[in-house]
Amino acid sequence: MRWRTVLAAVMVSAIASGPARAAVTAPDVDVVPGGARLKDIASLDGVQPIQLIGYGLVVGLLKTGDSQQTLFSVQTLANMLRRFGVVVPADQVKVANVAAVMVTAELPPFIRPGGRLDVTVSSVGDAKSLQGGTLMAAPLRGPNGKVYAMAEGPLSIGGFGGGTGGNTVQVNHLTVGRVPDGAIVQTGQDVTLGDRTHIMLSLHDPDYMTAERMAAVIDGSLGPGSARALDSATVQVKVPQQYQASIADLMARLEPLRVAVDEPARVVINERTGTVVVGANVQIGPAAVAHGNLSVRISTKYQVSQPSPFSQTGTTQVVPNTNVNVQEGTARLVQLNEGTTLQAVVESLNTLGATPRDIIAILQALKAAGALRAEIVII
Repeated sequence: MRWRTVLAAVMVSAIASGPARAAVTAPDVDVVPGGARLKDIASLDGVQPIQLIGYGLVVGLLKTGDSQQTLFSVQTLANMLRRFGVVVPADQVKVANVAAVMVTAELPPFIRPGGRLDVTVSSVGDAKSLQGGTLMAAPLRGPNGKVYAMAEGPLSIGGFGGGTGGNTVQVNHLTVGRVPDGAIVQTGQDVTLGDRTHIMLSLHDPDYMTAERMAAVIDGSLGPGSARALDSATVQVKVPQQYQASIADLMARLEPLRVAVDEPARVVINERTGTVVVGANVQIGPAAVAHGNLSVRISTKYQVSQPSPFSQTGTTQVVPNTNVNVQEGTARLVQLNEGTTLQAVVESLNTLGATPRDIIAILQALKAAGALRAEIVII
């Protein structure tokens, strides 16, 4: 009996103290089923990464570096050797195994000295490949000219190339590479949250409907009147008393909340690769589409014309034989009804037998005709 009494007292004490602690520290459960997390669609205003850039040399290449005509890489190598006490005239320096590069990285907020960053290395000369190269120590500067990090290390280019005598094989892009964790932070960002009575949340993709929904979700977590949308990209949040000395705890509570995002009707086209991405909210008005292909192929074959045997006047000549072939594909007329959804658009275009290049032309024509109710973004 005594142990049961003690156990009951412990359970009552835990139940009585649980809600009081949860109201301050525990993040809320999802307020809106589905949707996106607040941390994925918005961030704290004033806290943003810094773009870093630097200039350096990649060494250790197998005669795939810059040519002698790339003067800045020759001068850079000569200057670097001079710093090590090796004085060599610039016109005597060979840079076949060296390439001048630009080094870029992104410095996230709140990172401290000693942290590491991934860097991207891009050739700025006429180097053929950075395969097998190593980036020499290069300072990375911010927009204010201050050095924030130092980058160095072997490159990973995600491809390869080889060949000789005019016969070469190349996989992926060989003049751009990455150095994972290749930069060491020397100076972090001076970002302090401090004591605040209000914070601003900035949406990554401004939208009035999404901003209003975000404010409503925050109100459901912190209480009515805690948040309001100032515009399509900014939501103001009133910081509760218990969080005014610790904004980090408040953000940890808000970030897991789910917000129903109102996606814009948008079609993204990449004409270089033939990629077409159609958003879920894309609709079209009534239209009839017919699309046919006209292909013109011109081929030239060279034939050798020789004179008759023992001819004293004829000479051997090369005679071109040109053949022109024109072919037009059959086009079928497809009717698209009012309010057609994405699935119906895809099925109709597949019915036409359209290739990605054809789909790009059809979508642009529908937009020009006023039947496509979406924004076309060309990248």
